[in-house]
Amino acid sequence: MKRFLDLWRARPVLGTAFLMACAVTLFFAGRLTVFTVYWATHHEVPVEGWMTVGYVARSWGLDPRALDAAAGLPPPEVKGHPQPLAEIAKARGVPVAEVIAEVEAAIARLKAQEATE
Repeated sequence: MKRFLDLWRARPVLGTAFLMACAVTLFFAGRLTVFTVYWATHHEVPVEGWMTVGYVARSWGLDPRALDAAAGLPPPEVKGHPQPLAEIAKARGVPVAEVIAEVEAAIARLKAQEATE
């Protein structure tokens, strides 16, 4: 321990940089762990109005652009941000259940295409 403190006093900038690098590494390792555990438990989640197309596509293991095209939904560039299905339904003036049904039908078609390939 004394040796560590002597080294710290001799090179405080290097020691601080090392501790900062350790902190950043721990942050990203924790973040990776959280995302990995989250997505490992959220496969094929039933579609709900609060979800964006990207969330649905990731949950079902599909390409978000392919899901947009198959369901006839606008890509995120239209408004500059990903839109929840409820927002898309409101913009169209239809019930959310109708948009959800379109997305579920598109998921079924895309999954059937994947199975034949």
